[in-house]
Amino acid sequence: MGQVAGGGREADLAAWYDRDAAGRSTRPIDPERVRRRQEFTDLLLAEGRRRVLEVGTGPGLDAVAFTGAGLDVSGVDLSAAHVALCRAAGVDAHVAPVRALPFADATCDAGWTMSTLLHVPDAELDQALAEIRRVLRPGALLAVGTWCGADVEGPLTLDSFYPPRFFSLRSPARMVELLGRHGEVARSETWPAGDRPDGRYQWVLLRLPGG
Repeated sequence: MGQVAGGGREADLAAWYDRDAAGRSTRPIDPERVRRRQEFTDLLLAEGRRRVLEVGTGPGLDAVAFTGAGLDVSGVDLSAAHVALCRAAGVDAHVAPVRALPFADATCDAGWTMSTLLHVPDAELDQALAEIRRVLRPGALLAVGTWCGADVEGPLTLDSFYPPRFFSLRSPARMVELLGRHGEVARSETWPAGDRPDGRYQWVLLRLPGG
């Protein structure tokens, strides 16, 4: 992990997810998110898109599903423990932040990032999305999933999570606005999720310019 802007925040996140990695490797993914993943996979295969960039691999559950469907996946995560689990499952994974992806320009046909950009502050989000776009080919599809919020950011304790992690929670409308700066928003959906009565998850499909 680079020792530049975001290093302290990223180091704290990496340490948090290192501690939680083993549990996440066996924790089921939300069925609604699994359904969107299958729809995304079907769309990629229909369009002949094979190479997927995953930003925030976690323990590799999505990457393994993509690989099983015949896609090639390369990904990054801040957590070395997550990356070790990914590699043990045969996933091409690297320890790196979204602001400095270790891949060449225009090498992937699609992007997938779930519950990751919510750890990027507003002031750095455009930079992060520009770096993702650098690695994706023109016209690529990018799927973004985040927990919804009330446009607040900082070290937050959500549900039973402890200690606090940095979150930048955004309303669905604002997330669409921010992503729309980088491409055409083809779909945006939310659904109830998590333990909180007001908990909602947002899934956005973005098509990049060109292609």
